[in-house]
Amino acid sequence: MTASFHILVLMGGWSAEREVSLMSGAGVADALESLGYCVTRLDMGRDVAARIADAKPDLVFNALHGTPGEDGSVQGMLDLMGIRYTHSGMVTSVIAVDKQLTKQALVPHGIRMPGGHVIKSESLYFGDPLARPYVLKPVNEGSSVGVAIVTAEGNYGEPIGRDVAGPWQEFEELLAEPFIRGRELTTAVLGGRALGVTELKPKSGFYDYDAKYTEGLTEHVCPANVPPAIAEACMDMALKAHKLLGCRGASRSDFRWDDEKGVEGLFLLETNTQPGMTPLSLVPEQAKAIGMSYAELVDAIVKEALD
Repeated sequence: MTASFHILVLMGGWSAEREVSLMSGAGVADALESLGYCVTRLDMGRDVAARIADAKPDLVFNALHGTPGEDGSVQGMLDLMGIRYTHSGMVTSVIAVDKQLTKQALVPHGIRMPGGHVIKSESLYFGDPLARPYVLKPVNEGSSVGVAIVTAEGNYGEPIGRDVAGPWQEFEELLAEPFIRGRELTTAVLGGRALGVTELKPKSGFYDYDAKYTEGLTEHVCPANVPPAIAEACMDMALKAHKLLGCRGASRSDFRWDDEKGVEGLFLLETNTQPGMTPLSLVPEQAKAIGMSYAELVDAIVKEALD
């Protein structure tokens, strides 16, 4: 079937995560070709609907990251066009890309997430929304784009100065959350299975965009050297979030763990419905740890989209 089955790999676009998406898409397209599929590679532009219609694919592999590929926009377009696609659908994507909506969907079901609230960026110039240290992040960006940690010892000023570079200059609204000390953990889910737990150890600072996608800046410990109860809690919470949100294909849930507090110190930060598929990405790494090759991972995502 593969030789006659046409898959269009949708990548690129215009979000802050464009370059990561291009790397993900290139890897996915190479893997699909190695499996014998007929593959079209498409760097998304504003004429995306017309170009997909012209290509007439049997399936779109969504390798986009950020807006509009991860927020439900592309999913809604493909639904209207009657074209099957990988990963989560429109409603799930709308909820999961919004960190505040995600909390509303998950916290009532017992999934522990940080508190906090959405603020107007302008308000930061007059005072702190929370006691320091706290975290500021865009409500609907991924890959740690625009994240800032505000500490008493930091150089942002108190209150934050208007002329100081930070996400408050780029976004009208931000999510303010208490800073959780401790360790960075992540768990991938594929279909109905949590794959494992990875600990992320940035060489300096925190696990920001550069640390995620620059080789050598972050050590990946897979499987993570954590107590069995913590590993089990990560996998349980990630799988539960995947199901509650209605995710399809692969998802990845990110955690902070205050290792002085045991299981009670474990907090889910967000669930990513379009996790990266680059050489440094975490889902392929966890798949490899359980004996699944990159091409097998890609094929599994395709097969679930067709079920």
